[in-house]
Amino acid sequence: MDASIDSALLAVEVYNKPRTTFRSEGFINLMVMAWTRLFHAYFNATIGDRYYYKRKNGRYELVDGERKAWELSTCIKKYDELDKAVESNLNFFIKLRNKIAHRHIEKREVDTLIFGECQSLLFNYESLLIALFGEEYSINESLVYSLQFSQIRTKQQEAASRSALSKDLSDLVSFVEKYRNTLDEDTFNSLQYSVKLIQIPKISNTNRADAAVEFVRWDTLSAEDKEAYEQLTVIIKDKTVRVEAANVGRIKPKEVVRRVNERLQGKSITQPLHTALYKIFDVRPTKGAEDPFETNTQYCIYDEPHNDYVYQDAWVEFLVHFMQTSGLEPKDLREKARTGQTLKIHDYAH
Repeated sequence: MDASIDSALLAVEVYNKPRTTFRSEGFINLMVMAWTRLFHAYFNATIGDRYYYKRKNGRYELVDGERKAWELSTCIKKYDELDKAVESNLNFFIKLRNKIAHRHIEKREVDTLIFGECQSLLFNYESLLIALFGEEYSINESLVYSLQFSQIRTKQQEAASRSALSKDLSDLVSFVEKYRNTLDEDTFNSLQYSVKLIQIPKISNTNRADAAVEFVRWDTLSAEDKEAYEQLTVIIKDKTVRVEAANVGRIKPKEVVRRVNERLQGKSITQPLHTALYKIFDVRPTKGAEDPFETNTQYCIYDEPHNDYVYQDAWVEFLVHFMQTSGLEPKDLREKARTGQTLKIHDYAH
């Protein structure tokens, strides 16, 4: 248990250090470790040492001579008592940690983008810690609010920063946006998934012992209070626009083939050739991929409720142009797909 709490405290320390250049990476890895050790402590107290993997012959699986314990994703499934929003928050960070494992992101965009999820990850951790082991394990009294610099960057600075995003960072930002859009409204708006706070400087205190900063939970405000806060120019509130209609204007694979063939002259594509084409241009993962959301969203989007993929008009436009101008025959394209060869989509886009 001490190892779990130490990991969480170190995660907060790393995150709050102003000169940290790997803030999100360090925080996420340490918090995943804290959560994993929390579950292991709980399982050890309730089921003994049965949270280790075993082979069919009954022997333990070993990694570097040590017994292999359940990783966090397995712990979540075995515990099976988490709130949906808490589980969504944890799964978000498990996926994100896997994505940043081989990247080093020094820009602040990821830090600010996922601040709400990071704060919920920490809140949820302490809530479960107390629920499983009691109030004496509460650690919030040892923490204080981190200090903030007052200057807000200008729109020009933000635009310049966005234009300089590396491909790795752009991929991470795209993942965050796609993951959020898979969540239902209740989960997305839940404080267990992402904390949404308004920080209000207090101009004067009625009591000199009062805290200098007041944190207001947005979801607890009345409609009138929300309207009043919206009028304050000192509040910077990021707003995510969520489109409620699903798959408007999106196209199923058979419809893609039909539309492409309507416009091709002297050529046509089949459903198997379409499969070869999306593999060659890597616009979506293959069936059974670990992360089905890894699509090129300009051309293809994963439809989670139906566990399949839908395509954009841009994909039809690209295929028509490609088939008319590339000079590659269907047999050549099928062979490329079969052997795992890929093409760069921007080399053929018009």
